[in-house]
Amino acid sequence: MSRKGKVLVAMSGGIDSTVTALMLNQEGYEVVGITMKTWDYATSGASKKETGCCNLDSFNDARMAAVQHGFPHFILDIREEFGDFVIDNFVEEYMAGRTPNPCVMCNTHIKWRALLKRADALDCEFIATGHYGNIHQHTNGRYYVSKGLDELKDQSYVLWGLQQDLLSRTLLPLGKYRKTEIRQMAADFGYPELAKKAESYEICFVPDNDYRNFLKKKVDGLEEKVSGGFFVDKSGKILGKHKGYPFYTIGQRKGLDIALGKPVFVTEIRPETNTVVLGDEIDLERPEMNVAKINWMKYDAVTDGMEAITKIRYKDKGSLSNLYNNDNNGVTVRFYENAKGIAPGQSAVFYDGDDVIGGGIIQRSAIL
Repeated sequence: MSRKGKVLVAMSGGIDSTVTALMLNQEGYEVVGITMKTWDYATSGASKKETGCCNLDSFNDARMAAVQHGFPHFILDIREEFGDFVIDNFVEEYMAGRTPNPCVMCNTHIKWRALLKRADALDCEFIATGHYGNIHQHTNGRYYVSKGLDELKDQSYVLWGLQQDLLSRTLLPLGKYRKTEIRQMAADFGYPELAKKAESYEICFVPDNDYRNFLKKKVDGLEEKVSGGFFVDKSGKILGKHKGYPFYTIGQRKGLDIALGKPVFVTEIRPETNTVVLGDEIDLERPEMNVAKINWMKYDAVTDGMEAITKIRYKDKGSLSNLYNNDNNGVTVRFYENAKGIAPGQSAVFYDGDDVIGGGIIQRSAIL
């Protein structure tokens, strides 16, 4: 038995998760490495070589690091549960005229639950990942995520969905470091090539980064089903035909294939009529939004009017806002200054300084 306890570490074969495992091993934890296979590129029709976390080279890199440092390593096939939930949700959201965030869905519903289930089976007290964030326990007893030290790498936004039983057993060792320090650690551990390894920012199951082509492969006859719809302006005037509402996202300006003599943006998607609304940049601004499927972290609820910094996308700096409970067990967010590019289906995450109060899924706005 180790003096610090036994921890199951999710190892993708990349630099962050590898350093996480080696760091915890060095600190005296009894480490067990696990690599999760979420997606099968061989049957995906991807034109590029496998990238990211689900290729054989990554599996081998993770296993090699474990062998060299004397701790066990397992490969866990979760393709079925991943596909049933994350990919189906991804397709359903686009077909409903929303813009999904599959990384949040995967973290919340698949990866952490799969890790905890295997941690229990292996008698591990903790689970650990290579995310850049920190976990704390409030004086009220609740666990919550706070931002990582490295603002450019902070991943607290994609962790808002983790529930208390998961947070109470999760370790995030990288939250106190900058990426440059992690690269140096990889080199110091004897992995200079890993230290230089480029990062992938693609959705793991859309390796070409072309979600439109992915939807066409997943939905039989999609192009025929959604062709013939119209672009309209905010007054309802028809501006031209489009290729189908699922192929557009809120805020999109490029690739519209329509010439109106000025730049225009997608401001609304109406799936029920296969209509895409175009407007000026200012038309993307909204004073408020509704958020549902809430998971509270730092507090078990919010009082009406609570002030928070609300982020509406991963790279968003956040906007000052007030939160109000609404009749749908969700929250209405009212911004001090209009927020631009609110996209239904994306995550809204509420911060108290650097601490995550909670988060949820942005709904189609009632004020449109």
